[in-house]
Amino acid sequence: MPVFPPLNLPPLLVPIRAALPEGKPVYLVGGAVRDLLLGRTTHDLDFTLSRGAISAARRVANALRADFYPLDTGRDTGRVIVTGADGTRTLLDFASFRGEDLASDLLGRDFTLDAIAMDIRTLAIYDPLGGAQDLLEKRLRQCSPTSLWDDPLRVLRAIRIAATFNFHILPETRQALKKAAKLLPEVSPERVRDELFRILEGPQPAASLRALELLGALAPILPELPALKGILQPAPHVSDAWTHTLATLAHLETILNALSPSYNPHTVSDLFNGLLVMRLGRYRHQLAEYFSAALNINRSLRGLLFFAALYHDIAKPLRSSAGEDGRLRFWAHEEEGAQLVARRGRFLQLSNDEVTHLRLIVQNHMRVLNLLHQQLDEGRSPSRRAIFRFFRDTGESGVDVCLLALADLRATYEQTLPQEMWGAALDIVRLLLENWWEKQPECITPPPLLNGNDLMSELHLQPGSLIGDLLEAIREAQAVGEVVTREDALAAAKKRLEEGL
Repeated sequence: MPVFPPLNLPPLLVPIRAALPEGKPVYLVGGAVRDLLLGRTTHDLDFTLSRGAISAARRVANALRADFYPLDTGRDTGRVIVTGADGTRTLLDFASFRGEDLASDLLGRDFTLDAIAMDIRTLAIYDPLGGAQDLLEKRLRQCSPTSLWDDPLRVLRAIRIAATFNFHILPETRQALKKAAKLLPEVSPERVRDELFRILEGPQPAASLRALELLGALAPILPELPALKGILQPAPHVSDAWTHTLATLAHLETILNALSPSYNPHTVSDLFNGLLVMRLGRYRHQLAEYFSAALNINRSLRGLLFFAALYHDIAKPLRSSAGEDGRLRFWAHEEEGAQLVARRGRFLQLSNDEVTHLRLIVQNHMRVLNLLHQQLDEGRSPSRRAIFRFFRDTGESGVDVCLLALADLRATYEQTLPQEMWGAALDIVRLLLENWWEKQPECITPPPLLNGNDLMSELHLQPGSLIGDLLEAIREAQAVGEVVTREDALAAAKKRLEEGL
């Protein structure tokens, strides 16, 4: 076996060993062993043993005072969820051998680098398929000729692993991936969703999506996307809709990395990224806090933003038309695109909150660019009213809209992007984020001066949608400085009524 640095064993192994009965070998397997050999920290530990896996999981959960539930009673698989003091979750999965013994279990896995086992007591390593050598030489190889046919989802997993570790997929494995891709429709939407979001949340999502396309694995899982290929776009676009979409993902990754707290500004080599850091770097900690939250415990806001970026122009093939001047246009593509991304999100069993978030991003992805052209063409900076309405319509999703707009702009122009246009776009995004994070009580969500009962009592109105419309009008007037007191609010409501609201 190749020589690796000393293993930095997870501290949880000590209480896990103590909780399990001696005399019965238990093995750490899969990605956890791979990560240990690479010196990477992992929060997913998979264990296998000859039998009694659910019982072993329950013992460990009791010892650690952790959550437990059976994953698959038919296959004797249980899960333990250990939550740290800082909220970090570690998943411990226990499963009985897939086959007669450990060797059969490892042979039935996906790729050789995940077919390495470690006895948790003796720390002996078992590597019958040469996965450690593949790991050292950065190559991805299937465990057996039927590995991908046994579970077609492994096609997506192969691309994710290759992108995460910068591995080379061996030719025979690549051919097997292409053949197995056609079986992906047989995989449940939930499993596809989980693996897809791991790709979007990982490194090189644009390259990963391109690889899925080349393998023929894109259409089976995201059937709307292939229609973007070959859709011509007028200047200033420099590429077709599909190439533009992938470029948007690539630029989005660069932007998020540049605005992360760990970014070193002294390593900036790109003028546009340098300007990005100068203008927006002040918000890196707010962005980190924003993306540390989640609408679903199993998926991140970052992954949802990349999914929205993937679908931001999805309706262009449906909305393409030539005007009287012969110029191609895509009228209302953002509106129809919002419906399409919501439909795909529901098919993938995303939560209602996640679907709403995706819909808002796609539906409003042109808003920042419209403000940009207004400033460049008419010399008008975004007004307080425009800023209020932007966040009224997008809410927290407006942060994502801002970031997507910058990536969209870079992908539209690429190397032809004028520096002054990029600078103006950054100024608009800075203004929006400043209002969201520094002036929200004043400009976005001013405190109510009166409520619906006040309006009905003072203006002799009946309950109905009119009350909500008046309250919204008052809130907007507050945000732009036209209403300050309760008397101002009532006067504004009366005026709106007189104007026929």
